[in-house]
Amino acid sequence: MKTKTLYLFAMLLGLLCLAQPAFADDTTYSGSFLSRSTMTGDWGGLRNQLAAKGVTFDVNLVLTEQGVVDGGTNREWENGGRGDLLLKVDTGKLGLWPGGFLTAELEGNFGKGVNLRNGGLSAVNTNQIFPIPGEENLLLPALNLTQFLSEYAGVVVGKLDTVAGGDMNEFAHGKGDTQFMNLALNLNPALLLTVPYSTLGAGVIILPTKDFNAAILSFSVVSAVGDANHSGFGELNSGKLTYNAEGRVRTDFLGMTGHQLAGGLYSNKDYNSIDQRVSLSPGSNSIAKKTDSWAVYYNFDQYLYEPVKGSGKGLGIFGRFAATDGNPNLFQYFYSLGVGGKGVMASRPHDRFGVGWYYLDIKSPTFTGPLATRELLRNEQGVEAYYSVALTPWAHLTPNIQVIHGAQEKTIALLPADRKDIDTATIMGLRLQFVF
Repeated sequence: MKTKTLYLFAMLLGLLCLAQPAFADDTTYSGSFLSRSTMTGDWGGLRNQLAAKGVTFDVNLVLTEQGVVDGGTNREWENGGRGDLLLKVDTGKLGLWPGGFLTAELEGNFGKGVNLRNGGLSAVNTNQIFPIPGEENLLLPALNLTQFLSEYAGVVVGKLDTVAGGDMNEFAHGKGDTQFMNLALNLNPALLLTVPYSTLGAGVIILPTKDFNAAILSFSVVSAVGDANHSGFGELNSGKLTYNAEGRVRTDFLGMTGHQLAGGLYSNKDYNSIDQRVSLSPGSNSIAKKTDSWAVYYNFDQYLYEPVKGSGKGLGIFGRFAATDGNPNLFQYFYSLGVGGKGVMASRPHDRFGVGWYYLDIKSPTFTGPLATRELLRNEQGVEAYYSVALTPWAHLTPNIQVIHGAQEKTIALLPADRKDIDTATIMGLRLQFVF
């Protein structure tokens, strides 16, 4: 079964590399079925009219087939998917009030993934963990208002999708829809302990130059215990908050577009310590706590080839770094580097590709018993490569391969004799994205 699947995978990849579909470089809602930017088009003109009034609907569906073909803990293939509907309203264009931007997001996933089958901590299919890992559901992870008070400053309040709004990167960002599939190459995993994906929050946005794309500073306070399955009001607690400051600036190194981003965060929540002790004395055992957590982080992206400056097309490099307290955050240091690009070939303006590497320096949790201390994890690293073939501007087929040397050394078992070594895992996948 595995050989047949890999054979079909290779044949399909070869055929797609030879294909040369004809569609325009710049697309809109209108146009022919194969050239417009969305499958469903302009809805008889209604979609363009709504967009002119500041109302847009972005509908996205991703289907994934993925399997561990070597190493790991289980070599079966799984398939699943995620749907996402994003509504944005510009209140000024709609004639309500100036400077307001409403955002609502509806999201759900289905099927299964292989995130727990490679021995790693970083999910090999980011798309499958939203809105909540391991659950088939349809939820509202974002509902918020951004209100600009002047050309230089604004505020945001409500239920926030923190993945969409923070730690931006031109070549490595998102939920695994369009670029990399591995979480460590889409996000900074060192921030996940203290910044929930979907949570109540409020913040201030500052634009030093009035240009949103040139430079932006943000300061926010969010609930450290939010999730997409609850409104969050019942969980609001002054002792469970995360404070975050971040700045991003556009650069002009080598005469081409780039960005530099730096940030820091602090949480006052009580967390479980990664070091636990067990005593033989009755009543003396309790879960050890660790108060507060902090992290600092940095990322950059830089075009090395950019035919038209600011077009979002070309070839470039990216990288990320983070340092944390090491307890309760077990990801003490994080590094990633890679290459990414879009539309490098004029004949294929919508194709995307990337090659990336990540390294998780893990402060291994320890379990100290009456006789010995046991460390549970090792450091983790992995590489990923993908090529996203644009069948049309609204349909992308993406072969993907990852090699992960996971943090988990052995399978969990009650008896030491039943534990088995987890070898470096090779994961292959095929992702199909539709934009409606």
